Amino acid sequence: MRINCEILDLRAFLAVLDSGGFEKAAHRLNMSQPTISRRIRLLEQALNAILFERSTRKVSLSRIGSQFEPLARRIVHDFESSIASLSISGNADSGLVRVAAIPTAACRFLPRVIEKFARDYPGVRVRILDLPGPAALECVATGEADFGINFLGATQKDLRFTPLIDDPFVLACHVDHSIAKQQRIKWSDLREFSLIISQASGNRALIDHALSRSNLQLNWMFEASHLSTSFGIVEAGVAMAVVPRLSVPLNSHPLIASVLLECPRVTRTIGLVERFNARLTTASCAFRELLRAEASSFDEI
Repeated sequence: MRINCEILDLRAFLAVLDSGGFEKAAHRLNMSQPTISRRIRLLEQALNAILFERSTRKVSLSRIGSQFEPLARRIVHDFESSIASLSISGNADSGLVRVAAIPTAACRFLPRVIEKFARDYPGVRVRILDLPGPAALECVATGEADFGINFLGATQKDLRFTPLIDDPFVLACHVDHSIAKQQRIKWSDLREFSLIISQASGNRALIDHALSRSNLQLNWMFEASHLSTSFGIVEAGVAMAVVPRLSVPLNSHPLIASVLLECPRVTRTIGLVERFNARLTTASCAFRELLRAEASSFDEI
């Protein structure tokens, strides 16, 4: 069976999905809303399936649409990568680099890398997919990203994980707290305090595993999905948060201090995640090497 559809149909499908509606997708692709609707309709006709379930309030994927999404992303990615490869073959200053990074790593590593990269490759665009660990890992696995920065992926058989740095967990507390004056503190010294933990990330699993081996139980009074929420609670002086060192603001924060946690020392390994046998463009390879160099000098920052 031959299915006729255009790459713009697939772009429209993904834009509607990623932006949450036809109007936003039209703005994102610089098209009119009727054009977006027509392309989705043509794609559905080509596939003989309904991709979106529409209501007056929202647009959501149908069962077939959910199955079609990873295929559409891979097709668009492969198409863009092929075009980028052709462009870079003739002009090293063109193309697109895609990086899927956990937000803490994206904030600390990528700005300096991008600054250096932009000087050498001024015509190459960079797309940063700053996502939670599992979602960022999926972007690499499906080909939506050229490579990723993650603390997940070391056990994935279809991905190569290259360690970059060890990221220890620290205690974030208000600067007026007595602990803020210390450089290090034992986990066992936290038993009497109310603490905040990130429930939605893989960090919780690492911490629970380490503390269970030491037979330690702490008072996780608050749970938050985003580190920004945890830091807000710390700023208010309500509780202290256990967070990765990378998440702590690079410059001195006026209200938050960080103290290294030890006994046990709990760390997560941040690494470069790549697909085996992935064909990277010249620009992607250059960005990757700059990333490695930045990671190697992280302790000097």
